[in-house]
Amino acid sequence: MSPKVFVFSPIDAAAESYRELQARGCEISVAPRPWASPMQPSPAELVAGAKVSDVLLGSMIYNTTISRDVLESADRLRLVAKYSIGCEDIDVDAATELGILVSYGPTESNWGGVAEGTLANMLCLLKKIRERDRYLKTDGAWRDPSLVGTYVGARADGYQGITIGIVGLGRVGSRLADLLRPWRARVLGCDPYVPEARFAEHGVERVDLQMLLAQSDVVTLHVFLNRETRHMIGAPELERMKRTAILLNASRGPVVDEAALVDALQARQIAGAGLDVFEREPLPLDSPLRGMGDCVLLSPHMISNNVGSGVGPAIGLATEAVLSALRGEVPDKAIIFNPDAIPRWTERFAGKSLVTAVSAAT
Repeated sequence: MSPKVFVFSPIDAAAESYRELQARGCEISVAPRPWASPMQPSPAELVAGAKVSDVLLGSMIYNTTISRDVLESADRLRLVAKYSIGCEDIDVDAATELGILVSYGPTESNWGGVAEGTLANMLCLLKKIRERDRYLKTDGAWRDPSLVGTYVGARADGYQGITIGIVGLGRVGSRLADLLRPWRARVLGCDPYVPEARFAEHGVERVDLQMLLAQSDVVTLHVFLNRETRHMIGAPELERMKRTAILLNASRGPVVDEAALVDALQARQIAGAGLDVFEREPLPLDSPLRGMGDCVLLSPHMISNNVGSGVGPAIGLATEAVLSALRGEVPDKAIIFNPDAIPRWTERFAGKSLVTAVSAAT
C-alpha cells in the first residue's frame, strides 16, 4: 500500500515537492477547496484527511488547529511536517503523547532575517528615523531638539549605554545578541530552557523576566507561542517596564496582551512599541494601534521577508523529513519541534518502512 500524505494547507511554491513525493511512491491528497480563507481547512476536513494518512504536510493554518481530536483520529500518523517555523496551530503536547513527530522549518534566511529586522526596528525607534525624515520633507526646517536620538552602546567618556533585554535565547535571540555585541550595550536575557553556556557564548547576562523588564530600555520578544507564553506580556509586566522603554515583538501576536499594550501606550507607561505581529491578523482597520503615531512602528508580519527567504528554503527540509519518517527513520533532529516524542515514535515506527512502494517508483 502506498504511503499517504495529506496536504492540509497547500502552497504554490511546494508544487515540485508534491511531485517529488508522488514520484517516490506517495499518494498525495489535498484538503478540498474552497475554504473559509486561503489556508483554512475545517476541523472535519482535517479529521477526514488525517485518519487515512501517514503524514500531514503544510504551512500555517489559522482559526483552527491540528487538534488532539485530529491527531487521535489518525492511528497510523507518523509526522506533521510544517513548511513554516510556527507550530502553534498544532496540539504539540497531544502529538508528543501519541508518539507523532512534528517537524518545522527553521531556516537561517528566515530566523536570521527576524534578528536583522528586529535590530532595524529598534534603531528606527531609538534614532527617530521616521520623524527626522518627515520633519525635513514636510516642514522644510533644519534640526530640532525633539529629534535627538538615543545612543545605544557604551562610550569612552563614561556613558554606559542602554540595556537591551532579550526574552527567548533561541536562534533569533542568539543571533540578535551576536549582532549587538559590537555595539557594547548591556544585554540581558531570559530563557529558562537554554543552558547557562548559551548566555555566556553570546555575551548575554542571565536574569529572570521581572528583572529584565525592570532594567531594560528595550524589551524584545523571541519566543514560541504556547500556553506558557500566551499573554506573557500583559498589564502587570508593562507596569514593571521603564516609562522610557520600548517593546518589540517579532514572535507571535498573542504573546502580548494587545489591549493592555494599547492602554500602556496611551497612558505613556512605556515610550513605544515596534510590532510585526498582532493578536488578529491582518490587523483590523479599526485597531487603535493604527492611530497611535510615532510611538508605534508597525509592519504586516513580514519581518523575515527578504530576498531568498519565505517558505521556499524550508520546503526541502519538510520533504526530506517526510521521506525519513516513511522510511522508519527519525528525521534530522534539528528540525524536530517535539524531540520528547522520539522514544514513543521509535516504539511505534522505527524500522517499519513504507519505502517498498517508494523504492519501486525510483
